Amino acid sequence: MRFVLSLLIFATPASAWEATVGQICTLSHETDSATIFLTYDPAQPLYSLTITRTTENWAQAPWFAMRFEGPTPIEIATSRHVLSENATALTVTDKGFGNVLDGLEYNQSAYAFTQNQIIEFPLDGAASQVRIFRECAGAHLS
Repeated sequence: MRFVLSLLIFATPASAWEATVGQICTLSHETDSATIFLTYDPAQPLYSLTITRTTENWAQAPWFAMRFEGPTPIEIATSRHVLSENATALTVTDKGFGNVLDGLEYNQSAYAFTQNQIIEFPLDGAASQVRIFRECAGAHLS
């Protein structure tokens, strides 16, 4: 029985934070209920944050917010979010994402929410990948 449980545990894909460096910098993380995906496009220059739900669609809401809990708590909100055509993804774009990156790098949990829905992203392992993302974005700024 322990052998079967071990196989099931080790066969489950690890959900790690991952930064990629290229023409567009990316930072992503996947949980059972959602994927968070950040980009920085130096050609614009523009940051984007997309949260795609896997268990249910996003409902229309007048605002979207993120709360970061840990040693450096931050809460931010916007009314400038858009839903994808099928409402599985919510996207926010802006020319600066300093508060979002600080929240991801310096805290333990991130919560993405509207007035009726909430998704938690654990930030274990995020800090080093956020620093890679920041360096990539910073390299395009100089």
